[in-house]
Amino acid sequence: MKNDLQAIATMFSLINPAMCAIMFLQIAKDQDRQAQLFLATRTVLVIMAILILAAFFGSHVLHVFGISLDAFSVAGGAVLAWIGFSMLSGKGSVSTPSSQAASDPQGRKPVSTASLILFAASPGTITGVITISVSHTGLNIPVTAIIAITTVLALTWIAMVATTRFGGSGNGGGMMQDMTTRYMGLIVIAMGIQFALTGLKSFMSAG
Repeated sequence: MKNDLQAIATMFSLINPAMCAIMFLQIAKDQDRQAQLFLATRTVLVIMAILILAAFFGSHVLHVFGISLDAFSVAGGAVLAWIGFSMLSGKGSVSTPSSQAASDPQGRKPVSTASLILFAASPGTITGVITISVSHTGLNIPVTAIIAITTVLALTWIAMVATTRFGGSGNGGGMMQDMTTRYMGLIVIAMGIQFALTGLKSFMSAG
């Protein structure tokens, strides 16, 4: 139980449901309730699939390519910082068609949740999942990591749905939304730099 709680706390800080909810509001603000619910559900399921696959196979994949967790953390931090720079420049909430794009039944413009997925299932988060899986694995099944992932993503889904329901439709307040996106970008940049520096420090110490 103690390991489960520690893993949940770790995943909560890495996935950051509150930040995900704010990002989702920026992405889905022009969609109707049904489309928002569908988009939130699909986004969370994609993130869950990525993280559970990482829990089962992440360490093996890195081992095959000869990549250490520290090096992966550095690369992940750089990717996260890049996402943050995109948000800081005002591009983080732009909807672009992609494999993760979805439009509502009324044929509105498709929106992309790729930036949200990359944030929640960032290399930093994957590094945390792999670490938990390696540390707490019984019968070759990363039960602790799976419990942490499903618990935090359930909370993330609730936060995303609640934010779109009570956060307004997104009409008006353009300046406030732009400021929020840019401020979030600054936080994401800081998180990416933190991941990279932590990984670099561990890598240099190990070397």
